[in-house]
Amino acid sequence: MKIVVCAKQVPDTETKVRIGSDGKTIETSDVNYILNPYDEYAVEEALQIKEKQGSGEVTVLSLGPERVTSAIRTVLAMGADNAIHIKTNDTYLDSYAVSTALSEVLREMEYDLILMGKQAVDDDNVQMGPRIAALLAIPCVSVVTRLEINDGHLVAEREVEGGVEIVEASFPAIITCQKGLNEPRYASLKGIMMAKKKPVEQKTVEIAGAKLSTLKMEYPPARKEGKIVGEGAEAVPELVKLLHEEAKVI
Repeated sequence: MKIVVCAKQVPDTETKVRIGSDGKTIETSDVNYILNPYDEYAVEEALQIKEKQGSGEVTVLSLGPERVTSAIRTVLAMGADNAIHIKTNDTYLDSYAVSTALSEVLREMEYDLILMGKQAVDDDNVQMGPRIAALLAIPCVSVVTRLEINDGHLVAEREVEGGVEIVEASFPAIITCQKGLNEPRYASLKGIMMAKKKPVEQKTVEIAGAKLSTLKMEYPPARKEGKIVGEGAEAVPELVKLLHEEAKVI
């Protein structure tokens, strides 16, 4: 089975975001970039499928500037076989532009299954899987927590409000992965060394113009200082009074 994992490099979730001088983008000079955490589940699932079947190929596909190579190498170190890097300049690209570029490259590839995280933790758009599926005219099952591969089709479980939905789809298909699907592995020292020798194909495609643009970024308003009205049961009457008269929430 040939599996493609679409992976994105994102700012570390512990990064303290600072707005750039233009007021429309974040300051990136001191940002630490990592592999999107949800994409780690996609990578792990691809590797497990290959290991269970005893054969196959896992290719990582990523889009972005030169720095994206570090995220690609992370996936290769985990066990992916090869990679494709769609090089762009370091400008904001919305979901429309990215999905169009990825689908253009995917049309030229042979694959049975495309895996990716359910969302990227930087923009949280949760659009990439369904968008690419629509462009490629293939099935998509999103927010998957369990995946079973059978002859000629797959069975996936996805969380829905109040229960679990079971979906069956034929290949090729796209799966977006949710936390709980598996436990991503750490790259071994051997894997890290081997990743340096694995091929990373560079591609350049014409990027479609973004449909969205950022007009302004600003910090959220500072929270007001809290107030301690007392301790224990004796503080309840004063607390109720303040919630009613000042906060006006009761």
